[in-house]
Amino acid sequence: MNFTGKVALITGASSGIGAATAETLAKYGANVAIVGRNPENLKETEKKCKAANADIICLSIVADVTTDAERIVNEVIGKFQRLDILVNNAGILAAGGLMDIDIEQFDNVLNTNVRAVFTLSKLSVPYLINTQGNIVNVSSVAGLRSFPGALSYGVSKAALDQFTKNLSLELAKQNVRVNSVNPGVVITEIHKRGGGMSEKEYADYLERCKDTHAMGRVGNVFEVAETIAFLASSKASFITGALVPVDGGKHAMCPR
Repeated sequence: MNFTGKVALITGASSGIGAATAETLAKYGANVAIVGRNPENLKETEKKCKAANADIICLSIVADVTTDAERIVNEVIGKFQRLDILVNNAGILAAGGLMDIDIEQFDNVLNTNVRAVFTLSKLSVPYLINTQGNIVNVSSVAGLRSFPGALSYGVSKAALDQFTKNLSLELAKQNVRVNSVNPGVVITEIHKRGGGMSEKEYADYLERCKDTHAMGRVGNVFEVAETIAFLASSKASFITGALVPVDGGKHAMCPR
């Protein structure tokens, strides 16, 4: 894959899948605009991008996707005068069923996981039409299957999947592709940070995941990042509206 001369905007790039995606696209030659709320972590991502490919330009934007979407897109266009790839990766996980959570949690998760994607996509699409670019949304197996104990998260990811499919139809005539990756359990900080798991609880959870993923293991962030890169590349030129599970077969299982 070759992204030389392309510009990719990746949200949630200060850690996890977003950071790995930025590094992967940089490796393949893309100039990357990385967005995150943690300045120190964002600097670390920038270092890894430059280490992967010293010839690329990396623009770091410390911002919150729920409030700063217009500034984010303006900074990218101001720096590069173009946008080829939008990776809507920023997202949060929150635990609890209907009777455990309040409306504030529900609104916060939907604002980050869905509303921010809507806003960033709307602002980016005119530039993507100009470059015949594309969008890759980072959803979850929780958008494809239902799991107890994470109502807000599951609803948000199901909504994101429907957004992906609807927008792909809307933009197909402009040759702008829109796809989604739907990861299973991938080792990041999201379960501890958003799900409230302790180190021991997380370790026990990963052990249980050996039985809930057909391949008998959880994933790593670069397995997801390489799939994002493929979907964003010319090799996927006839793929749009796809929800691609990167989950070791979890979506095909019915574990009890």
